[in-house]
Amino acid sequence: MTRTPHLRPRRGRSRPATAALAAAAVLATLLAGSATGPAVAAADEPAPVLVDRFEDEVPLGGPGTSAMDAAALYGKSAPALTASVVTDTTVRPVRNGGSADIGLSVATSGSLPTREPVTVTYATKGGTAEPGKDYTPVTGSHTFPAGTPSGTTHRITVRTAKASKPSGARTIPLEVTVTGAKAPKENPQVVIDAHGLPYQNAKLPVKQRVADLLGRMSPAEKAGQMTQAERNALRAPGDIAAYDLGSLLSGGGSVPTPNTAAAWAKMTDAYQLRTRATRFQIPLIYGVDAVHGHNNVVGATIMPHNIGIGAGRDPRSAERTGAITAKEVRATGVPWDFAPCVCVTRDERWGRSYEAFGEDPALVEAMETVIQGMQGSPSGKDLHRNDKVLGSAKHFVGDGGTAYGSSTTGSYTVDQGVTEVTREELEAVHLSPFEESVKRGVGTVMPSYSSLDILGDDRGPVKMHANAEMINGVLKNRMGFEGFVISDWQAIDQIPGDYASDVRTSVNAGLDMIMVPTAYQEFTKTLKEEVAAGRIGRARIDDAVARILTQKFRLGLFEKPYADTTHLEKVGSPEHRAVAREAVAKSQVLLKNEGAVLPLEPSQKVYVAGSNADDIGNQAGGWTISWQGSSGRTTTGTTILEGMRKAARTPESVTFSRDASAATDGYDVGVVVVGETPYAEGIGDVGNGHDLELTAADRAAVDKVCAAMKCAVLVVSGRPQLIGDRLGDMDALVASWLPGSEGDGVADVLYGRRAFTGQLPVTWSKAEAQLPINVGDAAYDPQFPYGWGLTTLKKPPAGGEPALAALAVAARVAEKAHLGKTPAGRAIVDRARLLVQRKIDGRFTQEVSKPFAEADHLLLTGDLTGAVDRLRTAYRAA
Repeated sequence: MTRTPHLRPRRGRSRPATAALAAAAVLATLLAGSATGPAVAAADEPAPVLVDRFEDEVPLGGPGTSAMDAAALYGKSAPALTASVVTDTTVRPVRNGGSADIGLSVATSGSLPTREPVTVTYATKGGTAEPGKDYTPVTGSHTFPAGTPSGTTHRITVRTAKASKPSGARTIPLEVTVTGAKAPKENPQVVIDAHGLPYQNAKLPVKQRVADLLGRMSPAEKAGQMTQAERNALRAPGDIAAYDLGSLLSGGGSVPTPNTAAAWAKMTDAYQLRTRATRFQIPLIYGVDAVHGHNNVVGATIMPHNIGIGAGRDPRSAERTGAITAKEVRATGVPWDFAPCVCVTRDERWGRSYEAFGEDPALVEAMETVIQGMQGSPSGKDLHRNDKVLGSAKHFVGDGGTAYGSSTTGSYTVDQGVTEVTREELEAVHLSPFEESVKRGVGTVMPSYSSLDILGDDRGPVKMHANAEMINGVLKNRMGFEGFVISDWQAIDQIPGDYASDVRTSVNAGLDMIMVPTAYQEFTKTLKEEVAAGRIGRARIDDAVARILTQKFRLGLFEKPYADTTHLEKVGSPEHRAVAREAVAKSQVLLKNEGAVLPLEPSQKVYVAGSNADDIGNQAGGWTISWQGSSGRTTTGTTILEGMRKAARTPESVTFSRDASAATDGYDVGVVVVGETPYAEGIGDVGNGHDLELTAADRAAVDKVCAAMKCAVLVVSGRPQLIGDRLGDMDALVASWLPGSEGDGVADVLYGRRAFTGQLPVTWSKAEAQLPINVGDAAYDPQFPYGWGLTTLKKPPAGGEPALAALAVAARVAEKAHLGKTPAGRAIVDRARLLVQRKIDGRFTQEVSKPFAEADHLLLTGDLTGAVDRLRTAYRAA
């Protein structure tokens, strides 16, 4: 979804010739040398960046020439300023009738005492507060004498008058003039908080608070609330108030320095402070893509990607992962998560395939318990808690069904393409997970970049961000969605037409907030113009803003806009990692296990090889620390190799040779961990520099190890990889879906601490030519069918047709007792599945695979009778 912005870099300058550089160096030496920026920044500002001031101040001439013919200087140069005056804040809120202190500090390079006197003159001037009525004017000056220690502070007090009437916030700027040092980059201001207005009364119903606030807002303030900007795109922090921005986000990799949980909380608080200078002090709602844990933050708990959660088939585990993610996200001051992706992936060539829970809408719906983990009650009553966040169901609708080769975005082949479906398929496959999301009370929905082409309606492909029929008609009206719709990253720019038409088309189609994400000035201006011209109705604007405000009130942001850091120390904690570790173990799918190679014995001597055995970046995949992710030790956690060494009797019993170049004699078993390197979105599309084949190095490692000893191959990937004729050489094969930071979870099942229980969330094809291939297809002959997964939990049940017949009776009884979607109902079908898997024994034909896969789909819908019936068909065909 969102990503690191490609902001326009500052244009470079042609560098002068060597002679000019030499002259410049001499001149720089003769001038009063140590010209650096302030040592201390205001509390809500990033640390200053030191730049080459000389280049900006002295003309050096064009390339190949010099603006000076000698380095001689005449006269006396003015001394360079080596000190700065900084403020302890740029915005100081104060309650009606209270007093506010602002500190002015002197700071020097190297924290040395000042060399010259520094005089600061100040006066309250301008703003929306009335001097003499709302506050007592302040004027004065203060001199820091020569020799003053760096960091010395002079405090100024501004006293406000107690107003009896309700009022919006009023500003009191303090104009600061400095002699003998650099002045602050920005004048500070005191803000008298809004007070006495009905929308501020937390005891009133949310609907009443929204109506009161909405009725007070200007067109500009409404436009601001509908605008979301990337934090790195802000031209100045003060633009948050100047444009009344409603939201900021961090795209993938847009992080503070240092990238720690504490720094995130400080950063979001600094942005939130800026909203205090707006008339109604409407808080920001900050958003991030925490799609598998708080994955932008180094040290956070990184969960398996959704594809692995789908393989786990455990709604309660999915809910727990959502709850842990929410707790870590909210602790950093972020109340909004652009997750979960409830798309249905229909072609693993799609670079976002791993963001889906699977290829079956019934499986996706079953895993949407993650929404309750994130948000709590569907009513929204829990959103104010410090361990809950607002979720976002994405991408509406059909992004998982785009056809290969239909994308027109750059070199993408699948992502952002066209989904061509019948209306019946649209309803059954792509819309049903969003209906489930709405039932679960998801707070926001994000449309897809892709286009939707419904066969038979003669409209052709329609960009989803312009699809009023789907957003207004289906999502909001038919499904009754009460949250707000947020665009994807700069997605309205892909709508045909000029920018003004993009804005009006998307807003009229039902978008409530636009992730601009860089051109917020242009967007707010255009939106106001379109409303003033009547091309966007005022009622549409009011509906959008009301939806946004409703979620802000539910989140409790008006009462507590700043980060509640109660759980900050829990970010990446052992108890959180334990939840992820369990989810990892559940996600591992045992596809083959001849001779019971797995689980390993702790006493065995194990030879480990492969590119993904000892690489936490590869096992976490995309959307980890950066948008695309990267190989290597990108964050805190445990690699699969490290987990194995902890699980073995002694670490020395596990030998690692990445490329299998070390000698292979004397080992009991080999484990080769292969698979993909990280990617995200269309950059990961097959055909865009990616394929589904193992690398040559991984193939060589598999061949060498499996020829030398019994071997188990783990495929760490976000989608099935083509195994081909190597399957026969492997004694065991595991689909080890991108597990995240907890490689211990993989080791747990390898060594039998936990049982293999995972099942395929997608069909594992024999060849790329079969794609797309999905459960329910008329022709269905994969390498491994959807739902396949051997277990080490217990031995397969004994018996044949009589046992299956008895299970069919039990299924009918359970269904009549309304146990279709309960663990008890599932246990009946699971018993039948294990019996059938034992008979199949890896011998797959279309007659076996098709009913087997369909049985798992029926089980997820609650049709126990139908599931057992299809399994009996597979059994007979095996």
